Amino acid sequence: MEDRIQIQELIAHFANSFDVKDWEGLQSCFTETFYSDYSDLRGTPPEKISVKEYVRLRREGLDPLKIQHLVSNYEIKFTDSTNATCRASMVVWRKTDKEDFITHCIYTFQVVAQNTEWKICGITQKVLWNEGTSSIYKGAKG
Repeated sequence: MEDRIQIQELIAHFANSFDVKDWEGLQSCFTETFYSDYSDLRGTPPEKISVKEYVRLRREGLDPLKIQHLVSNYEIKFTDSTNATCRASMVVWRKTDKEDFITHCIYTFQVVAQNTEWKICGITQKVLWNEGTSSIYKGAKG
């Protein structure tokens, strides 16, 4: 049970770090490099990316916006004692003073235990639908 709670807290910390723009906190959620698949939202192929580059790109795209991530419906499956998958529902609000862009999605996180902490080593976002003006977020395809 303790590992499940730690994984849920990791995913919550991931989401909350965006909302309070705690970029160092966001960086602490990941392994040094990881698999990243935001192809549904961005129209770009999946890639292996460094955590520093991932955070830099998110910071550039999100700093000018008000944002909120709500995450729930955690489904955690362990492949062994140090590897697991967490599927979770998420709604992501991005807002300017005049417009908003909302993504309803399912995330699949691959997580790995490193020393005494769980870290994200893979992330896939599956967009269910978007609402609003995608052009306010340069990370979204038009």
